[in-house]
Amino acid sequence: MSAADYEVTIGLEIHVQLATRTKMFCGCETSFGDDPNTHTCPRCLGLPGSLPLPNAKAVHFGLMMGLALGSKIAPRSIFHRKNYFYPDLPKGYQISQFDEPLCDGGELGGVRLNRVHLEEDAAKLNHAGGTGRIQGSDASVVDFNRGGTPLAEIVTEPDITSAEQASEWLRLLRVTIRQLGVSDVNMEEGSLRCDANISIRPKGQAELGTKTELKNMNSFRFIERGIKAEVARQVAIVDGGGQVTGETLHFDPRTEAITSMRSKEEAHDYRYFPEPDLVPVVITPDMIEAAKAELPELPLQREDRFIALGVEPGAARTLSWRPELGDLFEAELATDGSQPKALAALITNELLKRIGDGEVTDSKAAPGSLAQLVALTAAGTVSSSGARTVLDTLFASGGDPAAIVEAEGLTAMGGGDELTPIIQAALDANPDVAEKLRTGDMKPIGVIVGFVMKETKGRADGKEVTKVTRQLLGL
Repeated sequence: MSAADYEVTIGLEIHVQLATRTKMFCGCETSFGDDPNTHTCPRCLGLPGSLPLPNAKAVHFGLMMGLALGSKIAPRSIFHRKNYFYPDLPKGYQISQFDEPLCDGGELGGVRLNRVHLEEDAAKLNHAGGTGRIQGSDASVVDFNRGGTPLAEIVTEPDITSAEQASEWLRLLRVTIRQLGVSDVNMEEGSLRCDANISIRPKGQAELGTKTELKNMNSFRFIERGIKAEVARQVAIVDGGGQVTGETLHFDPRTEAITSMRSKEEAHDYRYFPEPDLVPVVITPDMIEAAKAELPELPLQREDRFIALGVEPGAARTLSWRPELGDLFEAELATDGSQPKALAALITNELLKRIGDGEVTDSKAAPGSLAQLVALTAAGTVSSSGARTVLDTLFASGGDPAAIVEAEGLTAMGGGDELTPIIQAALDANPDVAEKLRTGDMKPIGVIVGFVMKETKGRADGKEVTKVTRQLLGL
């Protein structure tokens, strides 16, 4: 059997660091990049006699996430102790939520959610590189600054069927959370981390295969590559007559290697029990209303609104999933709302090409100038090719679009009278193309259009060139 003979089933577990000022159960400041072990106290270090105190802002952020994701908010939820031993967990357990999470169910972009719950983050283990020597000995060191940082864990149902879908959905989740303002979701700094539960089964089989878990992937590219590598590994095992073992795995993006970390844990392995030092969290109507009041327009809602304006779906998605582009589009539209489809296309195609890996602020185009350029193009004052030249100038140094058109001699050419001799010259220079066009095969028309554009320095309109060409050939 080949990979095409199997169905892939993927569920994701996403950890989101919440942008609160202090940690989940103590008053230490949350931080990134500060000197190690400078933001700690007896509570987050788990010293005897210390008692946790829940962070109200983290609960508020959790409610906002649940409401945005369509979850059912629990009127009462409780914290549990999740027991396991690891060097980055000083208490020997993590305070999390088990069978009574803050938010139950939900859905985003066609993927169902199982739950959204709150917990505290572990500390950060820093392993020695190279030969594994730190200060003369083999060691790993622990930075407890991150320990206790508030987390929201989002668990999906196994609705995802490919690595590409997983990556695309995570992009949507990330921009949704960023729009909520509850996290910076900076994957490079670990503010958003993803585990993927992956299984395969022969097509048509109802029962799911044995799942494995890829841990702590922190970039969309690595997530996609890791899932693909694990699917290939499972297919090879099953095709070879073996059985997939449930285990927790690590994907090394440098070597594409997948290695086993430990056998896959089940809930009973953690010996969950209610946290005795915390009372249940009771959600009041006022808390729900306060969370609702802070919900912004979400990316999918914005996408639908743009489509309703006549924007092409692909462009609407780009504008909505990249908020800075959406904001630019709306600001330009406010100056001239007559051409939303063309304006969206200009931003998502031409402007985005010029931005590349940079930022929208790299453009020197003055407010309203993009909408003005679209209006000039729609009026036939400048051709599409000429408009791209104008955009080059706007992007690099700003200016007035109409003045640039005039100064650079980009005013669009008129109709057939001006174009006829140039098009005839193009046909004479390309007799084989002319012959194909006469038979009704219009595929090589680009040769004629390109010739004319070069001769007119982009001032001709491509549609008009095609129209006149057909007239000259009697088509």
